Amino acid sequence: MKKTFTTLLFALLALYASAQRGAITGKVTDSASGEGLAGATVVVEGATGGTSTNADGMFTVSSPAGEQQLLVSYVGYQTATVSVRVISGQTASVDVALEPSGIQGSEIVVSASRRAEKRTNAPATIQVVNSKAISELPSFNVAELLGRQKGLDYVRSGVLGIGVNARGFNSAFNPKNLQINDNRFSSLIATGLPLGALSTTVKEDIDRIEVILGPSSALYGPNAHNGLINTITKDPRSSEGTTIALGAGNQNVLTGRLRHAMKINDKFAFKLSGEYTQGTEFDFTDTVYSGAAAYPEYLLDRDFNSLRGEAQLYYSVNDRSDVILGYGGSNSNNIGNTNAGRNQIRDWQVHWFQGRYVSPRFFANVYYTLSSTDSTYAMNRRTVNYWSYKNAGFSEEVARANSLSYQYVKLTDTTGLTFPRGALFQDKSNRLNAEVQYNNSLGNIFDFIVGAQYQRDVANSNGTYLLDQNGEIEIAQLGGYLQLERKFGKHFRAVAAARADNHDLYGFNFIPKAALVYTTDNSALRLTYGQGIAAPTILNLSANIFGGLLLGNGEGFTVREFDMTNGQVTNEYEVAALEVEKIQTVELGYKTQIGKRIYLDANAYYNVSDNFLSPSVNIATDRGELVDHDNNPLTPNILRYRGYAIKRGDQNISDLTATTAMPDGQRGADLVLTYVNFGQVNTYGFDFGLNVGIANGLVGTLNYSYFGFDLDENDPQNDGNRNGKVDENDLAINTPEHKIGLGLTYNRGNFFATAFGRWVAQYDFFSGINVAAKTNEELIYAGSPVIENKRVGTSFNYGPLGGFFNLDLGVGYTFAKRYTISGQVVNVLNQDVREFVASPAIQPLYSVELKVNLPSWRK
Repeated sequence: MKKTFTTLLFALLALYASAQRGAITGKVTDSASGEGLAGATVVVEGATGGTSTNADGMFTVSSPAGEQQLLVSYVGYQTATVSVRVISGQTASVDVALEPSGIQGSEIVVSASRRAEKRTNAPATIQVVNSKAISELPSFNVAELLGRQKGLDYVRSGVLGIGVNARGFNSAFNPKNLQINDNRFSSLIATGLPLGALSTTVKEDIDRIEVILGPSSALYGPNAHNGLINTITKDPRSSEGTTIALGAGNQNVLTGRLRHAMKINDKFAFKLSGEYTQGTEFDFTDTVYSGAAAYPEYLLDRDFNSLRGEAQLYYSVNDRSDVILGYGGSNSNNIGNTNAGRNQIRDWQVHWFQGRYVSPRFFANVYYTLSSTDSTYAMNRRTVNYWSYKNAGFSEEVARANSLSYQYVKLTDTTGLTFPRGALFQDKSNRLNAEVQYNNSLGNIFDFIVGAQYQRDVANSNGTYLLDQNGEIEIAQLGGYLQLERKFGKHFRAVAAARADNHDLYGFNFIPKAALVYTTDNSALRLTYGQGIAAPTILNLSANIFGGLLLGNGEGFTVREFDMTNGQVTNEYEVAALEVEKIQTVELGYKTQIGKRIYLDANAYYNVSDNFLSPSVNIATDRGELVDHDNNPLTPNILRYRGYAIKRGDQNISDLTATTAMPDGQRGADLVLTYVNFGQVNTYGFDFGLNVGIANGLVGTLNYSYFGFDLDENDPQNDGNRNGKVDENDLAINTPEHKIGLGLTYNRGNFFATAFGRWVAQYDFFSGINVAAKTNEELIYAGSPVIENKRVGTSFNYGPLGGFFNLDLGVGYTFAKRYTISGQVVNVLNQDVREFVASPAIQPLYSVELKVNLPSWRK
C-alpha cells in the first residue's frame, strides 16, 4: 500500500510541474461606503482553495492562465462573480464592490466537489453555518447551531452533549456521519465516533461549517455515509488580532476562550487558540438493573470540564503555495452515552499533529492522531459490580476496590465466585492519515480532480474494551478517487466521480457518484446519484465490553434455540460476520435565489441500503408465545423459545462471557449484544428550506424535513428480533418522521438578536440496552414487553423521544467596535424536551458572554 501511495504522489507532482499560472490582485469594498472588507473570501471558480482579504480589503490569489471567473463572498453581502483574463506569469488587477444582502444562499463552498463554487451551484444539498452566526452565538458550544440546519437529526443529551445525524438510523453509538476539521478526520480511532466534546477546536477560530446531506464517500472515503460536516478554521493572515471571550451560565457553567493570530512578515504567520470550560450536568441519575434489583449509578459525577487548544504556523513558499504545520490537544471529563449505558469519561486526551501543502493545483496532507485515557469507566457495569459485593456482605472499601474489575456471585454465607466484569475503559490508540490531490483542466473538455488517501488505524485498549489481549489491532486502507466535470453550453454541467478502496479486511470496494446540474445566474436544478459505504469500526468487529456482555462481530456467532416447554433443540443457526454496509441514493434538488430577499432550497431523495449495520442487538433472543411450564398460552411467565449463543467464530462463548446451563446440559450465553447486518432497507424523504429577508436586517427561516422507510418483509435477514416474522419492530429507525424549524434573525447596526424554534415529531428509539418508546406490549425487547415508564430489559423506558417544541432566544450588542455582550436562553418556554435515551429532559439553559476583539498590534 505504501509503495502505491508513493507512486501516486510522484505522478501528481509531475502533473503539477507542467501547469501554467498567473495571479489576480485587487480590493474588495462595501458598495455603499467604499470601505474595504476584511476577511472576504476570494477564489477562482473551480479551484480547491483561495484566499481572504486583509484588514484593508486587499487580496492576491493565484489563478490558471486564461479566462477565469472570480468569486467573492462576504457574510451579509451578495456574492459577486467577476470575469478576469489571466496571462501566464503575469498579475491581473480587479476591484470588487459587494452589495449588502440579508439572506444566505450564494456563499462560496468547497465541500460538495472539493473545489470552490457558489452554494447555489453545488451538486449536493449543502448548508453553511457562517462566521457571523458563530461569532454571535453566546455559548461555548458551537454545535448548538447545527440544530438550526434542515435535514439534520439534532439531539441534546445534557448541558454538554450534542449529537447530529442525517437521514435516519441514529444510535447511541453513531459513526455514519463523517466529521472533518481542516482536512482532518475528527473521530476516535477504535469507535469511529465523532470527537464531539473531546474536540480540540475553539469556537473563535472557526470560519465556517459546511454541512452536506447524503453520501459523500466517493470523495471523502468510507463512513461519509449519511453525510459530511466540514469545519474550516480561519486563516491567520486575514484574521489578525486577539479575541478574548468570557462566559457564564446556570448549571455552574464558566468558560474562558482566547485566540491570537498574527502575520509576522510576507512569509510567516501563526495563530493560537485555547479554551477552558466547566459546568455541572442536570440533576439526573439513570437506573441500573441487576437481576430484579434497581440501583442508582454508583459514584456519579455530574461535573464536566475541558481544556483544549490548537496552534498553527503558516509559511508562504511563494505567492501561490503554503506549508501549514499544526498541533491540537484536549483533555476532557464528562458523561458520555453509549449503547450499554453511560460512561464516566475521565481525563480523555486527544492530540494531533498535521502538515499540509496547499497550492492552487496540488494539495498534500499528512496527520497523526492520538487518543488516550486510563480511567474512563462504564457506570452501569461498575454499579452492578459494586452492589454484587455489598449485597454479599463485603465492606464499602472492598466493594469499591473491586467495582472496576469484578462481579461477585454469592453461593453460601461464606463462599462465592468472582467473575471478571471489567468496567474500566483504557485507550492508547493512534491513527496515521495521508492524502495527495491534484486538479487541472484538460483544455475545454473537462476539469478533473484526482487523489489518493491512506489510513492506518492502530487500536489498543489494553484488553479493557476490545479483544486485543494478544496485542494491538491494526487495520489499513488505501483509496483513490477521480472526479470529472464538464460544462455543456452556458447552463448545463455534468459531474462524475468514482472511488476505489482497498481495505485490509473487506478488500476492494468501488464507489461511484454522478450529477447533472442546470444552472442560471441564481438558481440550479440537479439530479444526482451517489453511493456510500460504512465499513464496520474496530469496535463493531472486536468489542469486548463488560466481560463479554457486548462482543464484536468480526467472526460470526452460533446460536442454539430450545423449546422451553420440553427442553428440545428446535434450531441452530449462524449469525454472519459483519460486512460493509452500502447505500445508493437518487436525489432531485432545486436551489434558487429570488432577488435579494428570498432563497429556497428543496430536495427529495430515495435510498436503498444493503447490509444495513444495526445498533447493538441481543442475538440470543427469545421468541414465540408467552407460556407457563404447563404450556398454557398467554400466561406471562416465559417465552416458549429461548436462544443461547454458544460460539463466536470457532471459539466457545464460555471463553469470552458468562454462561448458564442450557436445557441440554451444555453451557451457553442467553445475553450477548453484538452488531449484525440487516438485508435491504429503503428510505426516502424530503427537505425544504426557505430564507426570506422580511425587512432591513430581519431574516426569517423555515425548515421542514420528512423521513419514511420500507422494510423488505420477505428477507429473513431483516428479522432483527428473531421472532420468525419481519415487521417495523425489527428495524431501529431512530428518526422522527417530521421536523420543522422556524427562525428569526435581526442584525442592524450594533444590535443582533435571534429566535429559533424546533418542533420534532414523537418517535421511538432503540439502541443496545436503551429504550425510549411508546407502549407496545406485543413488542418484546431484551426479554420484556415495551411499556412506557417501566423497566424494559436492563434499562428504564421513559417513553418516546420528540413530541416537543423547543424555543431558543439570543440577543447581543457590540459597542466601541471591540466589545460585544450577549446572552441566550435555551428552551425558554421550559418545555419537556427529552431528546435522547438515558438522558435528562433539557431544562432552560441561561448563558451570558463578554467578547473583546483587539486588532493586530501593527494597527
